[in-house]
Amino acid sequence: MSFLPPEFAEFLQPNCNRFEYLKSWITKLEIPFTVLPIDSKNHIFINFPKSCYSPLFKTKTLLVHYDRVENTPGANDNSAAVCQVLLWAKKIYNSPIVHNLRIIFTDGEELGCTKDQGAYGIASLYKKLGISQDEVFVLDGCGRGDILVVSTAGKNLKIKGNYQSAFEALYNKAISLATKTSPNKWITIPVPYGDNAGFIACGIPAVAITVLPAEEATVYMRQLQKEKTFSRTVLDRKVGTKFSEKAKNLIEKEKLPWTWRSMHTSYDDIPILSQEAFILMDRFLDNLADSKTMR
Repeated sequence: MSFLPPEFAEFLQPNCNRFEYLKSWITKLEIPFTVLPIDSKNHIFINFPKSCYSPLFKTKTLLVHYDRVENTPGANDNSAAVCQVLLWAKKIYNSPIVHNLRIIFTDGEELGCTKDQGAYGIASLYKKLGISQDEVFVLDGCGRGDILVVSTAGKNLKIKGNYQSAFEALYNKAISLATKTSPNKWITIPVPYGDNAGFIACGIPAVAITVLPAEEATVYMRQLQKEKTFSRTVLDRKVGTKFSEKAKNLIEKEKLPWTWRSMHTSYDDIPILSQEAFILMDRFLDNLADSKTMR
């Protein structure tokens, strides 16, 4: 597809060492980075100039996992978001704007258990360092469709401290960004946990952003209205455990959007991606960079 850089197809090759290739890709784009090894996971942190940060505003952490399920292409899960963020970072790297963004390409999202995730290790490090005010956003499955999705995962959880109020503030900001990015073409729905699970398990709010085709989003919302317990089943994942068998059965019963069911399969390849999703996410990232919350 013409809207994808040539590196993208190489990134999807079965024998690709994703970590090494991603480092070479970032180097080719002339973007400085640092490797963050945490708990045997290798994360990649983009080094923006100090002039991009102001102490007046909260810092925003953007998590994008680069690992994939073995023996699958991983085009939408999560190579598309990796590509989108990389191209956007290249676009704005030398810009004089203050964006207060930390971009971290994470390892180990696909390991299943929350405490095994690379994001859990990053969140644990945040707690040790006293980083508690960051606005954390997760991009996952952003390469297909025209409807911007703000996940409700993480709402109304009984977590100690000021988690509830902090999550609501972050969630409302995500809705504001979605409204600005895609007026009348955004929704809030339960989305299965990804890297947000690791942060939430550490008591740090994180909101996931994804994209769906309009027709799939419509059918899914109807299913949520029809089956009142469906939302809980979608989010049926406890800290330290894998998805329950009940949650896994959703895939077999074809109740989830096809875009999500195609993940972790051979269907998750380049042909299912859409240029409109890439244009949409570029606008979202622009708006995320422009948004600022006073400390």
